[in-house]
Amino acid sequence: MFENLNDKLSSVFKKLKGHGKLTEKNIEDGLKEVRMALLEADVHYRVVKKFISGIKERALGTEVLSSLTPGQQIVKIVNEQLTELMGSRHESLRLSGNDPKAIMLVGLQGSGKTTTAGKLAVLLREEGKKPFLVPADVYRPAAIDQLTKLGEQLGVPVYPSSTDMSPVDICKNAGRAAIEKGCDTLLLDTAGRLHVDEELMTELSRIKAAVQPSDILLVADAMTGQDAVNIAGSFNDRLDIGGVILTKMDGDARGGAALSIRAVTGKPVKFVGTGEKLADLEPFHPDRMASRILGMGDVLTLIEKAQSVVDEKKAKELEKKLKKNEFTLDDFRDQMVQIRKMGSIKDLLKMIPGIGGNKQLKKLDVDEKEFVRIEAIINSMTRGERHKHTIINGSRRKRIAKGSGTRVQDVNKLLKNYAQVMKIIKKMNKGGMPAFGRGMLPF
Repeated sequence: MFENLNDKLSSVFKKLKGHGKLTEKNIEDGLKEVRMALLEADVHYRVVKKFISGIKERALGTEVLSSLTPGQQIVKIVNEQLTELMGSRHESLRLSGNDPKAIMLVGLQGSGKTTTAGKLAVLLREEGKKPFLVPADVYRPAAIDQLTKLGEQLGVPVYPSSTDMSPVDICKNAGRAAIEKGCDTLLLDTAGRLHVDEELMTELSRIKAAVQPSDILLVADAMTGQDAVNIAGSFNDRLDIGGVILTKMDGDARGGAALSIRAVTGKPVKFVGTGEKLADLEPFHPDRMASRILGMGDVLTLIEKAQSVVDEKKAKELEKKLKKNEFTLDDFRDQMVQIRKMGSIKDLLKMIPGIGGNKQLKKLDVDEKEFVRIEAIINSMTRGERHKHTIINGSRRKRIAKGSGTRVQDVNKLLKNYAQVMKIIKKMNKGGMPAFGRGMLPF
């Protein structure tokens, strides 16, 4: 997502920074390339026109032309304009009124509403809420079963809908059932169609009138580009949606929907789906997304991901072990598992400032299966071997390799990497422990 746009914008900024002093012509030539990059990213043409006009107005003023670092000033202006274009700040769920509060999920068939309902349940539960899943799609085969299984998987209660029930009645009755279950938030998974039609909108309008949800979220597929923007406009005209959740942001979408929806509909993107796992739903922060697009990283999201997987008690225990040079292979494995919970290594690297625009690191192919092999190797060791790796001789290495389904070379590589980490820890202890994420090591 946004990789092509990031590459093209980085190229433009590199050219602009190459000029010691910028002229009106330099800036106009650069903005033409920015305009083409945005159009190729499937950003709405009216949005592009207004966006470029805003940058040009500021770029041709004294702020840039008289600056000692004009190229950097251009990047700063584009970053600010991108942030403003997408809404300036994150807008959270509207959860006003008496319990149970209802969040209504709407959208076309195939946009990912049911899976998103499960993801929202995870997010709400992390915030201390008690969600109640409500399958209100009685038309799509297995839609009710899918949400019911998701609820079982998550340990979240699900209203017992059936295909012979009215969607309006399901949503109304679910409120009473939620109170009985001690739940405070309804997640209404409504039906979709292959396209926007009157029958669908009428049903959704009736559900809205009956339940009066505190928030209505359109779930739209980011891969559909400008279609997602048009769909958002149609649903907003009829239902006055509170915001949008863009799914499949981890795919090959060019990013036009994320950049256009707020400007075209006036409604914010509230969340983005970044993967297939139920934890892969991120709050949409316009300022952070602008930084990612410009290859400037996203440290705040990286910190939040780290905080979400770090156990405070274990972090303190690890800190004590590090200071005493008692970091074992058990700890090595636990740290690796925590990092994997944060997402793919490639995606995490992009959040580090400077790496997003590094072409060599962009091409880096991180083999996620390597972490599975490392975990298997450590799990094949005895407790004594994990706590004192120096006792692992040739015969033990063969046994560990056989038990983990790997090669002796793989065991040797792990032990070598672990020994290097121990050297780094000893050096850090001599010079004082640096403050890099509590309980999280930089490897």
